[in-house]
Amino acid sequence: MADRTTPDTPADQAATTSGAATPADRAATASGAATTASPQQLAWNRRMAAAKKNWHVFLEDRTGVAGAIMLVVVILVAAFAPLIADRSLLDVTQNLDQPRYAPPSVEHPLGTDNHGRELWARLVWGARVSLIVGLAATAMSMIIGTIMGMAAGHFSGIVGGVIMRIIDFFLVLPSLLLAIVLSSVLERGVLTIVIAIGVTSWAGTARIVRAQTLSAESRLYIERARVLGAGHWHIIRTHLLPAVMPLVLANTTLTVGSAIIAESTLAFLGLGDTTEQSWGTMLKNAMDVSAATSGYWWYILTPGVAIVAVVLAFTLVGRAIETIANPTLRSR
Repeated sequence: MADRTTPDTPADQAATTSGAATPADRAATASGAATTASPQQLAWNRRMAAAKKNWHVFLEDRTGVAGAIMLVVVILVAAFAPLIADRSLLDVTQNLDQPRYAPPSVEHPLGTDNHGRELWARLVWGARVSLIVGLAATAMSMIIGTIMGMAAGHFSGIVGGVIMRIIDFFLVLPSLLLAIVLSSVLERGVLTIVIAIGVTSWAGTARIVRAQTLSAESRLYIERARVLGAGHWHIIRTHLLPAVMPLVLANTTLTVGSAIIAESTLAFLGLGDTTEQSWGTMLKNAMDVSAATSGYWWYILTPGVAIVAVVLAFTLVGRAIETIANPTLRSR
């Protein structure tokens, strides 16, 4: 029988003579590297492969990509607002010579308001407050909802029952009414609006997370971890949180639009920060001067279209992420 360590081909013999690695040596080296990889490295490789796959799936969704492009544009405009529009354009005392209620034209692209201020400048600066409130309130809502939802689904008995009753209480309570009360009691400001929206809009997320947690609790690896002596914190952090995060992420992008609408509603009702520009404040100012009945349509249309466009963009991105988290939706 021939010795298997002897190179079989002239090329292998030449490579062996010159000291170069043969194909068999390279295969053995790769196999050895794979077997010596740490579990953390293998887990990281799997996550990166899944992330690349999900990214390609997202790029195939044209509406999701269109929404993402719109959001990137709005975020860039909000971030570079001081460079795009000087803050002096918002100062009433420095615009006394500007025409009031000027319709859209070359000189005034989006028209002017009742104080002669350019609406495009107010729109640019208003994007900052609307996005900050929307994102911050959504983050607060997602954190509270995720914690309460996982706790309600994981714990049983009295603890789980009490948490579920708290969630039910916030579900039946009108969130807008509670936000109005909080905004009226607390000191007016952007932080107050964030707290008012975040505290009143987490119950729906908690309900969804609880359902996903109950589904994950019935899986065998959770039972195995419990039998091996894993505690509540280990199960929640290691097993339940990764199981619910895709659903939470998809729900987050959909909730941002609702938070922006809630901020605009509170500002429209006069409960926002009057010292800051926001799209809801622009609508409130337009209502105060009866722009709808006076023919100043651009005063209402400008912030209204901006709100609709941003909410639509977040919705499109949220739907695309939802199809990644739930592949069964791709065929619908």
